[in-house]
Amino acid sequence: MKRHALALALAGAVTACTGPATEGPADVVESFGQALRNRDTARALELLAPEVLIYEFGAQEASRDEYAADHMKGDMEFLAAATAEQLDQRQTVSGNLAIVTTRSRVRGQYQDKPFDQLSTETMVLRHAGGAWRITHIHWSSRPAPKT
Repeated sequence: MKRHALALALAGAVTACTGPATEGPADVVESFGQALRNRDTARALELLAPEVLIYEFGAQEASRDEYAADHMKGDMEFLAAATAEQLDQRQTVSGNLAIVTTRSRVRGQYQDKPFDQLSTETMVLRHAGGAWRITHIHWSSRPAPKT
């Protein structure tokens, strides 16, 4: 549950974008989240570099194939049950590298359990072959304060 909360919280606060050739780094991050939310496996994998490194809750997935075989499906299921509100997003670009950081609040019910999480996401992207691709993701989350 925790593992999916972070990934989905960030991905749930995104909007659809144009194709990868015209997308900037933040657009790619948003498109990736939308692909997860829409359970569009092909699009999600298209936006990840083959060597993507994903860190979440102390776990590691060291490639696009490993993510696809491991917890991508769970992320998609979680996001389908989540509503995310993007709190802020920052983008830094230096040459062919970019960093996009996003904070979101994610709420919903997953596997019959309600959740309300504050999530942070850092994505590193590289521009090659005319498109930005995600090369590193770091997700973390914590329960939102009770109001």
